[in-house]
Amino acid sequence: MIVTRFAPSPNGPLHWGHAYSAIVAHDRARESGGRFLLRIEDIDGPRSKPELADEFRRDLAWLGLEWDEVPAQGTRLASYEAALETLDSLGVLYPCTCTRAEIAAAATRTGAEGPIYPGTCKHREVPPGTPAALRLDLDKALAITGPLTWQDAIAGTQAIDPAPLGDPVLRRKDLPASYHLAVTLDDAADGVTLVTRGLDLFHASPIHRLLQALLGLAVPQWHHHPLLLDEERRKLAKRRGSPAIADYRERGEDGRAWAEKLRTAQWPCGISIGKAHI
Repeated sequence: MIVTRFAPSPNGPLHWGHAYSAIVAHDRARESGGRFLLRIEDIDGPRSKPELADEFRRDLAWLGLEWDEVPAQGTRLASYEAALETLDSLGVLYPCTCTRAEIAAAATRTGAEGPIYPGTCKHREVPPGTPAALRLDLDKALAITGPLTWQDAIAGTQAIDPAPLGDPVLRRKDLPASYHLAVTLDDAADGVTLVTRGLDLFHASPIHRLLQALLGLAVPQWHHHPLLLDEERRKLAKRRGSPAIADYRERGEDGRAWAEKLRTAQWPCGISIGKAHI
């Protein structure tokens, strides 16, 4: 039985890329007689807008989807802190005070998320009380776990290569947990067996697999689906004002019909299904 999820952040309205991801996850679960979960990822500080969670539910219902809702991230802060304490006891965390500008200036390599962190703070003292993020020391972590692999439903078996990753942030200066830590713990707590998300997050899965090994968590399979692209062949994004699902819903269009268009890759003129390859 597949248990998968859709986990949006309430920092902007859902666009059609979100709809596609939710439909892929929903249909995979329903085909197996499994469960499709909705989890609200609401710890993004002042960017989180609680009222958007209700809008998300209306959008999903309009598309004809059914789900089981699980606790939002804001209720899980104690689990994040406990995991950080465990990782700290393993000696795999270190504080980092670097800004994005400093990282960009010092980096010599670029990865999927931009400049790869060069380890500036790994071997220097950070005075107590200084605002700092917490990073995972990949070298120390992999020395504990040994070689690891993970399974993608489309791409098959993947081995973890630390070279293009850098040491990821697990707790930000201003937030109790980063995406990497929170989503890994939440998926384990919710019994997720298939992590369904867009191809743009393919690069994050090795970090999550490593955290699962360090924290003794169950290991799911992943399914990274292709992305919806706009007329300029860019992925749809809130920050670029991609069309909101709510706009179509509020003007009385047929959400179930739109869901079928997505399932069969029939998309309005000017927007296409991405043909991305791993």
